[in-house]
Amino acid sequence: MSMVGFPLLLIPVAIYNIIVFLMPGVSFAEPIVKLTLMSGTEWPVTLSDILLALGVLMLMFEVIKGARPGAKYLTDHLLSLIVCGGATAEFVLWPRFGTSTYFLLALLALVDFLSGIALHARRGAVTASATAVSRKSARKNEKIETPAAEPQFDPAPVPAPATPAAASVAESVLLDHPGTSLAQPTAPAVASGAASPEMPSPGLQPGNGAPASPDAPPR
Repeated sequence: MSMVGFPLLLIPVAIYNIIVFLMPGVSFAEPIVKLTLMSGTEWPVTLSDILLALGVLMLMFEVIKGARPGAKYLTDHLLSLIVCGGATAEFVLWPRFGTSTYFLLALLALVDFLSGIALHARRGAVTASATAVSRKSARKNEKIETPAAEPQFDPAPVPAPATPAAASVAESVLLDHPGTSLAQPTAPAVASGAASPEMPSPGLQPGNGAPASPDAPPR
């Protein structure tokens, strides 16, 4: 974690500076070791080859470090820019640094700086798009989860009980006041001896037994 803000490309550049200033008799082109390949060819490994291989490995670690979440992007960019600027200035100004090996090391430092910026921009774009997608999905989920309000219908009014008949009301009043009685209408008495009304028929009179024959003379 302490290596998060440290420019790893500074390691091969610092080794080159140490060899140039402290060991001036060491040559970068002389082979240090010779390796025999399976084809039978001998591969001479020089100090320049070792520094370049180390620079490539450090660049790989820098890219991995810049891609991880929570990295110190501002510190990494600033230090990578300082390393790239210092290596370029030494390559242009100092005679012993004007070699292909040091040029490639300065180029690796420049690639480290540019890749860090590209990763930072890419990460910002991905974060913005993910935030937009999450907001859209949240709104869509809210629309799905909240159903439309159903229309509310008032319950049908309960019909009032039918009013009791007048007779039942009268009976209840009589029960409450026993002194009073309901006057019953009396029909007029018909005299038993009164004659029934006669029917105004020409030939029939009530009370006669049989109708008179039309041939019989009148009495």
